[in-house]
Amino acid sequence: MLLLHIDSSADAAADSVSRRLTGRFTRAWRAAHPAGEYRRRDLAADPVPPLTAAYTVLGRRVEREGFVPPSKVPALIATAAEQREWDLTLPLITEVRAAHTLLLGVPMYNFAVPAALKAWIDRVTFPGAFRDPDSGESLLRETRVVALMARGGAYGPGSPREAYDFQTPYLEAYFTNLGVAPGHFHAVAAELTRVDVLPHLAGLEQRAEASRAAAEQAAASLATTD
Repeated sequence: MLLLHIDSSADAAADSVSRRLTGRFTRAWRAAHPAGEYRRRDLAADPVPPLTAAYTVLGRRVEREGFVPPSKVPALIATAAEQREWDLTLPLITEVRAAHTLLLGVPMYNFAVPAALKAWIDRVTFPGAFRDPDSGESLLRETRVVALMARGGAYGPGSPREAYDFQTPYLEAYFTNLGVAPGHFHAVAAELTRVDVLPHLAGLEQRAEASRAAAEQAAASLATTD
């Protein structure tokens, strides 16, 4: 059993709500699964490079071959630039394929996900990476995805900015399209995290604290269930 923990906040750990939430999840998961394997990737400290033309050329060549599995991609590499792109990509794909639970720390940046996380998503979404070449079934249908999110304002159901939440629907659409079962995708958000610094949020301190506490409780609960 492997937990793959990915943080994408640009904030230092002491200031990042999403990092605190993933930390809470991780501690609870490791206590509940002492024999489990744990891997962490910090996309702020170790950014994933954006895609180049060589990645797209190699990807199209793989598509023409019928979405071959990663093990057969090296035989299709034609240039040194394509090899560099594949060397950057394969370790990320391998981590995701091996994970039982994928834990994402996701702050809301400009109504959506951080560029650091989007770069990771773009790179791991290589043609055929998560499909069984024989059956065509997704290799991620049993994978659990837990997205622990932080938002400076309020974007939940019934809030004035509910329609501005492009974070949750994007992540859910992305992972279910990859084949993650809808019941295996979990999104938890702590809202109003900037209540202490944004004047227009004054008076919402109790609501912010309740949201944070509920998110922490949900994170710990998800960590101890399979």
